[in-house]
Amino acid sequence: MYTAQGVLAKDQQIAHYMPLVRRIAYLLMARLPASVDVDDLIQNGLIGLLDALERFEEGLGAQFETYAVQRIRGAMLDGLRENDWMPRSVRREMRRVEEAIRTLEHERGRAPSEKELADALGLSLADYQKLLLDARGHQLVYIEDITEGSGDDYLERHVSETSRDPLGLLEEEGTRSALAAAIEALPEREKLMMALYYEQDLNLREIGEVLGVTESRVCQLHSQAVARLRAVLTGAVKPAGSGVRGRSAARAGA
Repeated sequence: MYTAQGVLAKDQQIAHYMPLVRRIAYLLMARLPASVDVDDLIQNGLIGLLDALERFEEGLGAQFETYAVQRIRGAMLDGLRENDWMPRSVRREMRRVEEAIRTLEHERGRAPSEKELADALGLSLADYQKLLLDARGHQLVYIEDITEGSGDDYLERHVSETSRDPLGLLEEEGTRSALAAAIEALPEREKLMMALYYEQDLNLREIGEVLGVTESRVCQLHSQAVARLRAVLTGAVKPAGSGVRGRSAARAGA
């Protein structure tokens, strides 16, 4: 079990630190979409652990576990970035859309129309709708959303936590409530589209048949609905009509 230098052999070291890999993976999962597989995170984290075991040098003033956390987390984030196909330019443009939604909703007290958003962005309606189509797969949460402006991210601040404090639970419940309210505040067609997609498990073509529109139009509606939800969740803006409780809050927040 031990090497000639008196340290655990590599397979024993891996077994010893696997709970750390799992803890980091589940902490990260709390900030990621449900579509992310925790087993994929753990697999990438194991690669980071092996890298840490290979590279760590004693006597440099750092504890191995501190060093391993950085390598494990980095490997998980690298794996997530590799699976994120959306070009940064499109992501940037969608953030502009989110900001326009926040501004117009604040000014007018209601969800802005596509034409109003296109005008606010200085785009023709056709160009705005093309942007929505290019943003197919726009997500509620991205990797950079879990980092702070200072570069200190959630895992660095909380990786050693073994329990969740009441404030953390309250914040999570607040996020779920905000998401439920934001879904209820969506324009009727977008709200129906989201229900058909996420609750009824219809594909885009089937949703198009229900709504009487093309599959590409459903893609546009989905991108715009996600942008509206992100505008609320990332901007801490109370959605118009948020007094109505979301009937599918549990599913939306899961």
